[in-house]
Amino acid sequence: MATAPFIHARYAYSPRICNRSKSASQSQQGSIPSSSHPSSSNSAFTFSSGTNSGQRHQGLRAQAMSTVTGGKSFASIGNVKNDPDHLLVLVHGILASTGDWTYAEAELKRRLGKNFLIYVSSSNAYTKTFTGIDGAGKRLADEVLQVVKKTKSLKKISFLSHSLGGLFARYAIAVLYSPDTYNRDQQGDLANSMTENSPRTSFSRGGMIAGLEPINFITLATPHLGVRGRKQLPFLLGVPILEKLAAPIAPLFVGQTGSQLFLTDGKPDKPPLLLRMASDCEDGKFLSALGAFRWRMIYANVSYDRILSVCFLVLQLARYIYDKLLAHFPSILPPRQSLDGYKHVVDVEYCPPVPSDGPQFPPKAAKAKEAVQNAPSTQNTVEYHEIIEDEMIRGLQQLGWKKVDVSFHSAFWPFFAHNNIHVKNEWLHNAGVGVIAHVADSLRQQEASSILSASL
Repeated sequence: MATAPFIHARYAYSPRICNRSKSASQSQQGSIPSSSHPSSSNSAFTFSSGTNSGQRHQGLRAQAMSTVTGGKSFASIGNVKNDPDHLLVLVHGILASTGDWTYAEAELKRRLGKNFLIYVSSSNAYTKTFTGIDGAGKRLADEVLQVVKKTKSLKKISFLSHSLGGLFARYAIAVLYSPDTYNRDQQGDLANSMTENSPRTSFSRGGMIAGLEPINFITLATPHLGVRGRKQLPFLLGVPILEKLAAPIAPLFVGQTGSQLFLTDGKPDKPPLLLRMASDCEDGKFLSALGAFRWRMIYANVSYDRILSVCFLVLQLARYIYDKLLAHFPSILPPRQSLDGYKHVVDVEYCPPVPSDGPQFPPKAAKAKEAVQNAPSTQNTVEYHEIIEDEMIRGLQQLGWKKVDVSFHSAFWPFFAHNNIHVKNEWLHNAGVGVIAHVADSLRQQEASSILSASL
């Protein structure tokens, strides 16, 4: 869990977002869902109170990562010609480049085999990440389309994104989304499948992304609710006056992206981009695009993530109290145990969708936004973000999610958690190799399940 200076009093999220029965939670958290439940077999935005048990984790890996191919390689079952038919797009975060994925790319290729075409996005390198989530998302969408057009064997698509890259990917899939039902034997012009502004009332009835069948949407330490600024942005150096003015000065450092992350973009009477991205709106079918994926997974650092401390996945009081007690009374509480074979991956839990009317932008939100834009203060920022975060959660929880907790509390460099989670540098951030292994095995298991289901 994030350390004391980075915690905001938003712990009321957990009971409401993770609104599920005990039996539902127990039935989902132990295994990777099968392809027969495409909309609910996904990851969670929030987690319930409490800590994990070592015994439960020992059994979790055996259930979730067991092979179901009868001793045969899933690649050999699904693809006789060994041509890649599953595109996995890796998307880096802010002020980063393709080099951030050097280790992960190599490891994923080694573990997943020739069935996957692993493509590292390069369209938003370094300062291009400052041009806005929408601009970066459109560039990513164009890049993905070019890859799809050049590789005729592709039939499926997945995304693995780190940090801000997760928001780029969420925007890009809305650009690439088509409500048409995927048919593995379909032919024709890809552009014809990119239907725009099609009516849609459900967020979990399929569709296509770039003309391909969407399978996995995975994010690592992504600020899905934006940021508030309190010691989250390293360039502010923790200086109180700069932290107080974080929202208005963010555009000076990170351009339009800064305004969008702080939810201050646009006129006072217009919802910020991240709120619009929690729904289907005139800007795009954001929720329908997410709902088209069979699985949605979120990996979140539960501690030491100085950049992502406000993400609602880490705003959970029980985990915070646990870390505090562990720090001061290590003999009382045992450390959270890693899943067997996946060091620093400490918990996997499923949260089913919660029906709602979706996010709104009430008058009080517009008034609060205007106050933040014209008279920025800590109080104004907190009040505004609480309103908007509630509404974003209302929208995003309409889909089922699987969340994976990651804790680098015992790592040699725990304060590198934000870069450890995707092994930005193999030597400096190698504490995250277990996370990449877990991602790879999850992808492998889901691919095997998908192929077997299709062959039945």
